[in-house]
Amino acid sequence: MSKVKDTWTDQQVETIIGNLLRGGVILAAVVVFIGGVFYLFRYGSAYPDYRIFRGEPTDLRTAHGILADALSFRTRGVIQLGLLLLIATPVARVAFSIFAFLRQGDRTYVVVTLLVLTILLYSLFGGRS
Repeated sequence: MSKVKDTWTDQQVETIIGNLLRGGVILAAVVVFIGGVFYLFRYGSAYPDYRIFRGEPTDLRTAHGILADALSFRTRGVIQLGLLLLIATPVARVAFSIFAFLRQGDRTYVVVTLLVLTILLYSLFGGRS
């Protein structure tokens, strides 16, 4: 009996990554669209007052606050969740690439991609001065 090689070809990896990116962007767009439609239904007829600056509410400044707002279906939280999904899409692509390179047995690319993922995560979460 011949031993079947359990690795992915470059074409298979590219197809999976393309589907991952496409799905992430579509999901993010749908979430932002739904939040935007409900935001317009709720606040579409209100006139903004630009004489007083109102910054972003504190609950929309952290991922935990955004998730809590989105789960309670506050429209701005849903929109922000869509934007977080959009940011998370390329990060998920890099994380999947590590798995794909491991499966292909390409250790050099695993190390390089781990470095890229570390830099991405540091810039997103730990890069505050």
